[in-house]
Amino acid sequence: MSFQRTRMSADRTLMSVIRTSLSLISFGFTIFQLFLKLAQAKVLEEGSGAARGFGVSLVLLGIAMLVGGIGFHLAFMRGLRKERREMAAEGLIHAQSAFPVSLTLIVALAMLLIGLFAIGDMVAGFGPVA
Repeated sequence: MSFQRTRMSADRTLMSVIRTSLSLISFGFTIFQLFLKLAQAKVLEEGSGAARGFGVSLVLLGIAMLVGGIGFHLAFMRGLRKERREMAAEGLIHAQSAFPVSLTLIVALAMLLIGLFAIGDMVAGFGPVA
């Protein structure tokens, strides 16, 4: 049972990374879009790129945080599986339970894809036309 608790703890850690990176990505994208729409409506001068740059920076920070969290999660789970195999080979644990792919990891990868699409729209301008 301790392996399952440790695995769930790793999932909770990844969920907190997802939550923080989601906040950064959505807040950065919102700032970028707000200042882009204000510039298009001629409310702001075209030279106000600092706020838009800040929005891009927040999205990039969210993506980097998500990549780091996914990498840490994969390395941790690989080590946990290795330790479990070693303990089973030594006869220290007897019960075999499933060690399925983490649903949290799948959500993190989907979130990473969304973040990459967001930064692609912000920097290169591809995406749905509004």
